[in-house]
Amino acid sequence: MTETTERNQDDVERLQKILSQAGIASRRASEQLMLDGRVTVNGETIRELGTKADLSTDDIRVDGRRIKVSERHRYVLLNKPKGYVTTRSDPERRATVMDLLKGVREYIYPVGRLDYDTEGLLLLTNDGDLATRLTHPRHEVPRVYEVLVAGVPDAHDLDRVAKGVTIDGRRTEPAHVEIGPARREDKAVLRITISEGRNRQVRRMFDSIGHPVDYLRRIAIGPLKDSRLKPGYWRDLTPEEVAALKKAATRSAPPRAPKREGAAAAAGKPRVTPARKPTRARTTRPKTAKRG
Repeated sequence: MTETTERNQDDVERLQKILSQAGIASRRASEQLMLDGRVTVNGETIRELGTKADLSTDDIRVDGRRIKVSERHRYVLLNKPKGYVTTRSDPERRATVMDLLKGVREYIYPVGRLDYDTEGLLLLTNDGDLATRLTHPRHEVPRVYEVLVAGVPDAHDLDRVAKGVTIDGRRTEPAHVEIGPARREDKAVLRITISEGRNRQVRRMFDSIGHPVDYLRRIAIGPLKDSRLKPGYWRDLTPEEVAALKKAATRSAPPRAPKREGAAAAAGKPRVTPARKPTRARTTRPKTAKRG
């Protein structure tokens, strides 16, 4: 690789930033690609995270595929069904969310992830800067989930989840939890708003209070909502939605959701900022998509 002292320093950037801007993955995910030995520069495998390169002169590849800066950003909202892995490819050869996006030519990737058995809204894009901001804890972009749990948690249990529980030795950030209007004697429907994206976080939070999750669905990502989008279907975001999402992702440490004040506050609708109703947005159903 050419020494940085022989280059125009304005064109030299950290490799993970180049990968992000090229729409390969978020910066944090790009760092993991480097650590896994999947990134080469001029034929040399690069694992050092501080490495810099020049996209205009260096041959930069991920898994052998040469990258280039995306000319057009694309933003796709998918209602992920159960039974799909949130990744571009799976070594176990399971179906991935990319199998539902036939006809999308751009190299887009999922922002964050949903578990194999979890349904709901998932954003895919090749806008690396936006993906990085959406997944960075500092911006605290809220995600809202509808949860069906075994048993009916009491006010004390819900307060524990709202204030934070310990997972892998680290306490979760405060959450906003509400009991929904529908319930059965042995189960409860809840809505929880969190701003983190830790592995299987919602399921593990309710496991910690003895009310395991039977069903989990994400219904909002920041300002993005779409109750009409069926599982297995996808559509492009409208310009208004993209603008609202970027605005939400640039805010630093917004006010947290209000804390619950006793059992009475558990009832009612979740306090979620609604997105503008999409206009003239075409919903596309790929051939492999399942009907809702």
